[in-house]
Amino acid sequence: MNDLILNLRPTIELTDEQFFQICQNNRDLRLERTAEGELIIMPPTGWESGNRNSRLTQRLGNWADADGTGLTFDSSTGFKLPNGANRSPDASWVNRERLTALNPDPAKFLPIAPDFVAELRSATDSLETLRRKMQEYIDNGVRLGWLIDPQNQCVEIYRPGQEVEILRRRSPSETSPTSLSGENVLPGFVLDLANILS
Repeated sequence: MNDLILNLRPTIELTDEQFFQICQNNRDLRLERTAEGELIIMPPTGWESGNRNSRLTQRLGNWADADGTGLTFDSSTGFKLPNGANRSPDASWVNRERLTALNPDPAKFLPIAPDFVAELRSATDSLETLRRKMQEYIDNGVRLGWLIDPQNQCVEIYRPGQEVEILRRRSPSETSPTSLSGENVLPGFVLDLANILS
């Protein structure tokens, strides 16, 4: 089952509050909104993707608890990006100082781009759509992004002002990437890709 995209404009122009209320009224759905006002309805993932995403979020959360400089969020968290889009990355992290300075309403979507995002491709996700989403994150202030693609056994790393770095298995004799570094955005974090990429 693929994402369902509803083009509401110009008939309906949802305000931020109306979109938030639609999400609250339909808690069983994963909803996002593009900068162009399209409403994206995403189906639940299969059990394998759900397990992989759980491991990703758990490992990031464990590091964040030990590090203490920021907070981790799962795929049910909404972010209002500077370009007007509402997105929910599979896993994300925001520096605590940025949150404190913002003092956001904890019941609403966070009105900032995360410092870090990860998207985990499921069997039904379009790779091109996810690549556009990752670039949108970077264009809106995300400092590091990972697109983890188990179907192709590769990871794409997104950074501002740089070409996308692709880590992949190049031949049958090579192994797939086994870990990822959080670099200077998540200092000391190394994501073990066991049971996430393979």
